[in-house]
Amino acid sequence: MDPLKILLVDDHEVVRQGLRALLESHDDISVIAEADSGPSAVDAVAIYKPDVVVMDVRMPGGSGVEACREIRDSSPETQVIMLTSFSDDEALFNSIMAGAAGFVLKQIRGHDLVDAIRQVGAGRSLLDPGVTKRVLERLRKAKFEEKDPRLARLSPQEERILDMIGEGMTNREIAAQVHLSDKTVKNYVSTILQKLEVARRAEAASYVARVRAEDAAHNREGS
Repeated sequence: MDPLKILLVDDHEVVRQGLRALLESHDDISVIAEADSGPSAVDAVAIYKPDVVVMDVRMPGGSGVEACREIRDSSPETQVIMLTSFSDDEALFNSIMAGAAGFVLKQIRGHDLVDAIRQVGAGRSLLDPGVTKRVLERLRKAKFEEKDPRLARLSPQEERILDMIGEGMTNREIAAQVHLSDKTVKNYVSTILQKLEVARRAEAASYVARVRAEDAAHNREGS
């Protein structure tokens, strides 16, 4: 059989060199390319067509999770193992939702990482039952809540202020309602616009009105 073709992605050259030395000591594994960022990883996959990408979760210039999603969309046959320095449920969940076949800590023993790469290269998932259970529980909770993903980024106070924006209230009127200064409300509004990925209050008002209308329609259908 041909050796598994591996792409290593980490913004630290020393880490990549260490991984390369480890992996290339095995005849059935070949490191065909390296990348130091998410965008360069996406480009490298298009060029080299690796079987498995071993990629750091957090890197400057775009996270490994974002790159994983792009890689899986453009090259479904390429499997991705995410590496991280510490256990993080949020990173784990996001990696799996992005299509990663595995998620391992950098403290993993060398022979265990090699075995993990072989498993993923053979089309198997690295997710153990405990991890799968946590992900499924979170998916069920998200489905139950059925909350718009952008609105989910807002704190309860930000969501309250957004509703007031949707009602056409000015910053001064909102400030009086929530007992905050005009400046504090202005800061809240800026944060809300950023989280909703819109530029103006009118866009935010339109967005929340549309989401609320969709929620109302959905609730009527379900009743």
